[in-house]
Order: sequence, then C-alpha cells, then structure tokens
Amino acid sequence: MGFEFKVGDVTIGGGKLFLIAGPCVIESEEHALKMAECIPGVAKALKFPYIFKASYDKANRTSIKSFRGPGVGEGLRILQKVKETVGVPVLTDVHEAVDVQRVAEVVDVLQIPAFLCRQTDLLIAAAKTEKAINVKKGQFVSPWDMKHAVAKIRESGNDRVFLTERGSSFGYNNLVVDMRSLAIMREFAPVVFDATHSVQLPSVGEQSGGQPQFIPVLSRAAVAAGVDGVFMEVHDNPPQAKSDGANALDLTKLRDTLSELMAVQKAVTK
Repeated sequence: MGFEFKVGDVTIGGGKLFLIAGPCVIESEEHALKMAECIPGVAKALKFPYIFKASYDKANRTSIKSFRGPGVGEGLRILQKVKETVGVPVLTDVHEAVDVQRVAEVVDVLQIPAFLCRQTDLLIAAAKTEKAINVKKGQFVSPWDMKHAVAKIRESGNDRVFLTERGSSFGYNNLVVDMRSLAIMREFAPVVFDATHSVQLPSVGEQSGGQPQFIPVLSRAAVAAGVDGVFMEVHDNPPQAKSDGANALDLTKLRDTLSELMAVQKAVTK
C-alpha cells in the first residue's frame, strides 16, 4: 500500500498484525501499570507487536455522572510512568487542540475520537506534532469520506496517520460493521479494526452496553478481510471497569483471541 511507518518497534501498515490494547480509561496508577505489564506479557509471548492504550479523559461519556478519568495532568504523569516502567509505545485520546502539544510530549500516538474525526483544527494541531495519529472513523461517516480526515493531516505535513473502524450507527443503540469499509479505507491509509467498540450498544440507560461474546467473531472476520492492526479495550475485571466494561475483553481471554487472529492471518496470507 505504500503507507508503512514505525511507532517505536511497531510497524504500522507493514502487513504484520499489531495490537492496540488497554483499559478504556486510566482508573488509577496501580491499575494502569498492572494492565500495561499483563497485556504486553501476553503479546510478547506470541510475538504480537503491541501499543498500550488508555485515556486520561473520556469526554464523551453518556451521563454527566460517569467517571471520566484523572484528567490531563495526572493522566500524562501515569502514562509517562507506563512508558518508563514497561517500555512500550503509548496511545491516548485528545479532545481539544489546546491539549495536543502537551499530550504529544508524552505519548507516541495521538488518537482522535470517533465523534471528533471531522474536527479540522484538532486534526491539524495533531498533525503538526509529527506524532503518529490514529483517527477513529465516526459512526456517522462513510468509509470513503475518511479520506478527507487523512488529507487534512497529510496536507499539514504529517504522513504518519492510520484509521480505525469502530462500527456504524444502525438505528438506535446499535452498531454494525460493514467489512467492506476495511478494504475501502486501506486504499488511502493503514487500517485498524476496533473489536470492542464494534460490539458496543451505545447509550443504554446512563451507560453503554455491549456484546463482548462477539469480539473474537468480528476480529477474526476483520483479519480475514485484511487489516493492519486490531484495537481492543482489555480489562482484568470488566464488570468493575469504570468505563466501557460492558464491551471490554476480559484479560483472561486475550491470549486465545490473539492466537486465533494469528492463525487466521497465516491462513489468508499463504
């Protein structure tokens, strides 16, 4: 495809699967470090390239009462400690252009949330940091229209951009993944499949629901269809997670799920 680049020792767009995984939100320093040690332990054993993910602020929670995270100052301190302690690349969300430069001083990948994928000032600010940028496709955006988000970043001087598919709105409180979108978007950028948000049931009461039993099913289908990476929110105790626990993958199921994905990719790339 000609879009290959590196984030630490992880190749984006090179044809070898990589994993973005971690808790939805930073719940505490202790929990973030625990997850940042457990998940790469599984990935390393399988030789599965890995980027740690956790958000310092979840600005798009359903309810005003929902836990949002520790905030930018404390969150970046914890992410810096994760980098120094575990030695893996780190990804986090940015919601406002004013925070971008500060966040870029710590993390390796800036993630643009799905509901902000058309926010031009945010995309340009992220591009100017020269960091790798993951733009999550909005549930309301067609796959072919994501080329405009990519163009905003590339025309601002940054070619280190990839896209993440996380499902499209299907009526109310439901998402569906059109596997054609993966091939369409790979024509203009590397593509990651978000296996956990794709099984989310948005805004069920005061929080989102989910169908995590379908995480392995959809992720296998995405790898068979051809993707560059897989995104999963992973938690050691999903029922007690402070954000998106209903659609998170249980840590105990990560090894088997990744092993299946590697087997599928091997089968389709022979």
